[in-house]
Amino acid sequence: MAIELSRPGIDGLRKAVDVLREWQDDGAPTQLHPGDLGWFWRSGAEATAEAVRTWSRRGRILAVGLLDGPGLLRLTIAPDAHQEEGLARRLVADMTDPERGVLPGGKANIEAPMGARVQDLLCEEGWDTDEPWTPLRRDLTEPVEDPGVRIETVGPERAHTYVAVHRAAFDGSRFADEGWHAMATGSPYADARCLVAYDDHGDAVAAVTVWSAGPGRPGLLEPMGVHREHRRHGYGAAITLAAAAALRELGSSTAMVCTPSSNTAAVATYRSAGFHPQPETRDRCRDA
Repeated sequence: MAIELSRPGIDGLRKAVDVLREWQDDGAPTQLHPGDLGWFWRSGAEATAEAVRTWSRRGRILAVGLLDGPGLLRLTIAPDAHQEEGLARRLVADMTDPERGVLPGGKANIEAPMGARVQDLLCEEGWDTDEPWTPLRRDLTEPVEDPGVRIETVGPERAHTYVAVHRAAFDGSRFADEGWHAMATGSPYADARCLVAYDDHGDAVAAVTVWSAGPGRPGLLEPMGVHREHRRHGYGAAITLAAAAALRELGSSTAMVCTPSSNTAAVATYRSAGFHPQPETRDRCRDA
């Protein structure tokens, strides 16, 4: 039966999020997480719906893609369909033809599960590999050690504090209070927490958002940042420990995060918080 490419619209976003939750598994390759849609939701529900693509057959979603910026599609596939030839060929046809409304022409990147058949077909189509990323995971079976700093779980009344730390942690960030409140209305945020760390003087020094995919499934840190005026004091490791503890309280089996391999400081921070590097991943890329 034919595979249908569609945009789920606002009403269909919850189904896409629920499917992503179901697909999360500690034994699966690093893949699109419901938290990735949740973080994108800071742009609003309409923008999130416009950025999502689904591929379905007989009403069952087989693949979900998120247009996470100009020319970047983050794609994941149902676990039992990674090697399905027909689906892989349809995905590649849709992703490589601008007329089909998935990716524009010119320079583009596709993030897809490593080892999936779609990776082989993109290679055959001449898509190269981009810079490596390092996924890291921490098992949450055992309790997480105390971070050693005061941690606050942020609600609507303190959103401005989280936003201020984020803007001071990421150069060029345009994150605003309105974006936080939009994010908090999204269905993924029902299983999420925003945390802020404070130093001994009461200054907000680091922030993180954690996203659960449900009990017994891996949770995601996205994003984590340290205020530029408070770096090199261990606050990155502290907020990462707090994030892992929060995910454990939410029932997550593991905590995971992904960072460019070239960002050695970030990799070192996560490792110091008990996260272990996993095999590197690489996007498929097409030059202009």
